[in-house]
Amino acid sequence: MIAQLRTALAALVLAATMIVSAPALGSAYLQCAPFARMESGIQLFGNARDWWGQAAGRYERGNAPRVGAVMAFAPTRAMPIGHVAVVSQIVSDRELRITHANWSPINGRRGQIERNVRVIDTSANNDWSQVRVWYAPIGDLGLRANPITGFIYPGADTQGRIGGGDTSIAAITPDSDGTLARIVASVGI
Repeated sequence: MIAQLRTALAALVLAATMIVSAPALGSAYLQCAPFARMESGIQLFGNARDWWGQAAGRYERGNAPRVGAVMAFAPTRAMPIGHVAVVSQIVSDRELRITHANWSPINGRRGQIERNVRVIDTSANNDWSQVRVWYAPIGDLGLRANPITGFIYPGADTQGRIGGGDTSIAAITPDSDGTLARIVASVGI
């Protein structure tokens, strides 16, 4: 109970800090993992490459996209710390839209948020194990196919950590223009 209270208070302090710094959020350099955590409510930490393993036993995982799920990209030589993005729309069995941060440099700057960008399943077995993602500098899907570990589905964190169970902190979501659109915190201990 004390540990849950400390965790909840730490999350509230973080949320309050983000409210105070909201004007800076639009110009801040965002990494994909903190952004995906804010956007999805899935409370995993560390590099994107570690999210799939951390989710085991805590969140449901699978190979089928669902709106709100985190798409976990496998690390590669070109992307050694992996990448995570949130599924925002399913267009067809081989196409979806994601929202993510720090993929395309926009106006010469990395760390930008991209909303509802196109992703195509390029896997031979139509199993979402490999995708091509929209890349803003070329105005088309990227030339490289990216391996996908799978999808992490939001919902109860089975170990009662922040983000599910008895204690929850909702996502902090920037608008497309980078301002803080909402913050909803509910703590039930």
